[in-house]
Amino acid sequence: MKRRDFLQRAGAASASLMFAPSVAGALPDDDWRRFEVMTRVAVVKPVGATRVWVPAALVQRTPYQQTLANTFNAPGGKARFVERKDDALGLVVAEFPPGVPPVVTVTSRVATRNYSVLTPGASSGPHPLAPSPVLSPRPPLPSGEGEHNLKHFLRPTRLLPTDGIVKEKADEITRGARSDMDKARAIYDWIVDHTFRKPTTRGCGLGDIRFMLETGDLGGKCADLNALFVGLARASGLPARDVYGIRVARSELGYNSLGAASDHVTKSQHCRAEVYLDGFGWVPVDPADVRKVVLEEPPGNRPLDDAMVTAARARLFGSWEMNWMAYNFAHDVALPGSRGAPLPFLMYPQAETAEGRIDSLDPDAFKYEIIARALAA
Repeated sequence: MKRRDFLQRAGAASASLMFAPSVAGALPDDDWRRFEVMTRVAVVKPVGATRVWVPAALVQRTPYQQTLANTFNAPGGKARFVERKDDALGLVVAEFPPGVPPVVTVTSRVATRNYSVLTPGASSGPHPLAPSPVLSPRPPLPSGEGEHNLKHFLRPTRLLPTDGIVKEKADEITRGARSDMDKARAIYDWIVDHTFRKPTTRGCGLGDIRFMLETGDLGGKCADLNALFVGLARASGLPARDVYGIRVARSELGYNSLGAASDHVTKSQHCRAEVYLDGFGWVPVDPADVRKVVLEEPPGNRPLDDAMVTAARARLFGSWEMNWMAYNFAHDVALPGSRGAPLPFLMYPQAETAEGRIDSLDPDAFKYEIIARALAA
């Protein structure tokens, strides 16, 4: 992606500026919760001119999230808000001259609500052992949510190829499926049955699905396991997308492992996925979180036939608890003004000095803190 693929939405900033997406508006009912998520980034050892990139909340209306505003502050530097509309990607780009401490603060305010695709009268219930979602056709989603650009969510990316071993595995998994719904469910079930959450994986993982299938190493975290769902779905002809974001509150459904433990959510990044099915629109899925329940729900290492695991497995095909904020759907992200290679995805703040790209997961060179708090209605 080249810089011209981004749209600039705000100018230089030494004090806080606001970007209010055009999709924002009055909330239609009272089942929305509001959150404020503040990210503060500091480059510990700047060398020469320094650039910082910080992801902001999703710049597109969805049934589960409305972004109310993004504000940002870069004292002594120049900052702007840019976006890539096809992936609902918005980010703050800040540039600092030599000698100026690079510090950037980005604050996103969003409204979220729990989202299920259910048959009329079916209950999602307040507890993980309540009845699970049953998919049912519903009206088309609002324009601007991606239906007009479904081919974009069928394309291969650098780490999500749709040919070779990925296509072969997708064909194997979906053989005998009679509908797109059957294909999506088969892929979801295959991932739950054959992958595992690997606690030693750095960050949220990389999402190199060809490597996973060629080596047979099917362990990883959310950016690996849900990327595998997206790649296999695309190879099967189903539009699908990763949704990169961050957990912002505790789970209210009884899952200790599927929520933020406190308002300090610096390490709570989480990638989800969606698949587009005719007659249903974008269907939320999260096989990676099923494997997280297996590994982490006390007492740990639960079997797949455990009651809490089977409930999570049923719920997370077609349903999301929105104690989580979405950033974007983007892959192969070339950071505006960067000399470095494109990123597989953008879910963490990034920085670059005269010496090159800083490791975003290295706390000795790059410090950031993310704090989330619930807002009154």
